[in-house]
Amino acid sequence: MTNDLQRMGGIAALIEAAVYMVGFGVFIFLLDSSGYVGPVQRVAFLADNKATLYIANLLIYVVFGVFLVILAIALHERLKVSARAVVQTATALGLIWAGLVIASGMIANIGMDVVIDMSEGDPDQAAIVWAAIGSVQEALGGGNEIVGGLWVLLISYAALKAKEFPKALNYLGAGIGLAGILTAVPTLTVLMDVFGLGQIVWFAWLGIVMLRRSPRTA
Repeated sequence: MTNDLQRMGGIAALIEAAVYMVGFGVFIFLLDSSGYVGPVQRVAFLADNKATLYIANLLIYVVFGVFLVILAIALHERLKVSARAVVQTATALGLIWAGLVIASGMIANIGMDVVIDMSEGDPDQAAIVWAAIGSVQEALGGGNEIVGGLWVLLISYAALKAKEFPKALNYLGAGIGLAGILTAVPTLTVLMDVFGLGQIVWFAWLGIVMLRRSPRTA
């Protein structure tokens, strides 16, 4: 059972890396909002790209959150013997992060439908509503990465303490986690990209290691 859970966790980590890559690709190559200026035009952008945005939100937020739950549980089982207190805290944060991310994606998609319908009769009011929805959505899962950063940092610390995973991977995770935490500082929002790009490497490397190596405690 333990090895099966570790395989599931490894696959989940690889899926998380793939989701990040697809998300970056979609917003860089498929969704160009440069021609939409102002609040009303931002709602028009939603209407013009509804299907792509809906699928992107479903993948980046909901699918990511679901597989994050699997990964968080797998890491908890792998590390709990050697770093129990740290792992318990990290797992709680990981599950909270998953819930926030899933909620963020659902709010974005439901809110998008509401404002697109509203814009047909009152585009100015739709723009105001979308600004409010966007603030909530950003607060939950896009505006900063404190919860995710704490989870990655604590997992990396627990893995170092348990002597699981390569040290370089754990130090990378600690650095990425710290970058995520620092996104709460308004002047350091550039770290959002550092956190996101770093997560691609961390998730992919972690997934490969989890699939190749059995837990030491086994």
